[in-house]
Amino acid sequence: MRRLQGARQAQLLGAGLVFATVALPGLLAAEPVAVRYTEGAVHGFLVLRTLDDRFLADGDMTQTVDGDRVTARLVFNFKDGSLMEQTTVYSQRQRFRLISDRVVQKGPAFPQPLDMSVDGTSGKVTVRYQDERGQSQNETEQFDVPPDLANGIVSKLLMNARPETMPKSVSIIAATPKPRMVRLAISGAGRDRFSVGGSGRQATHHVLKVEIGGLAGVLAPLFGKQPPDSHVWIAGGDVPAFVRAEQPFYAGGPVWRIELAGPGWPKPTPAPSAKAEPVKRRPPA
Repeated sequence: MRRLQGARQAQLLGAGLVFATVALPGLLAAEPVAVRYTEGAVHGFLVLRTLDDRFLADGDMTQTVDGDRVTARLVFNFKDGSLMEQTTVYSQRQRFRLISDRVVQKGPAFPQPLDMSVDGTSGKVTVRYQDERGQSQNETEQFDVPPDLANGIVSKLLMNARPETMPKSVSIIAATPKPRMVRLAISGAGRDRFSVGGSGRQATHHVLKVEIGGLAGVLAPLFGKQPPDSHVWIAGGDVPAFVRAEQPFYAGGPVWRIELAGPGWPKPTPAPSAKAEPVKRRPPA
């Protein structure tokens, strides 16, 4: 029975990366990533697809700034009426620090509706969800906040960290009915090519792996419940940019792809062509 419980714990940890107190032996919290590129006001458009390119949802990413405090909001509206919304508040005063993070998932795309709030200052985590019987449940946990807590800001850290100082891992509180803090290992997978309007570009490919401690971590590979790796692509240059991500959105769920989206415009109606006037012939004299 203990082995099955451990495997179930491992399965539940695969959904805490969305677009992120149990001490894990040998994995110490890293220092916060230094701010190299100051964030500003942004409104971007995203699209969510399956790995076989089936459309799931359109998305908006908005960001506002008040002093050194940034509020980022990510919303995906699914074609089946489902909603995924994440609101992250963080500080960019010299180093990135999480202030708060909230994730809401509801609708048929998510087997278990969930609302998780993380207070990055006090360490209080509250999860509201519906159990298998449809009953509303609340879970509250208190964590010791590590300086590298990265829920909602992983892509910002990847864009700002220098290759030689890239953290080997960061802390994440998994968005599951029973919240748990895990380490998210970061490794490089080289550079991949993509194009914009026919112009060739390159993006650095980052691989993110959940590192599970305790019994769940030991049993996860044995039961096939190790959370799948997530992938993030960041374009380099004078100012780095997010290009694409692949990650699960909920516990035991499939890996979905997030990409930048451009606006589509209706085709203009062609103007009616002018008809040539018939040539009038003079009658013969």
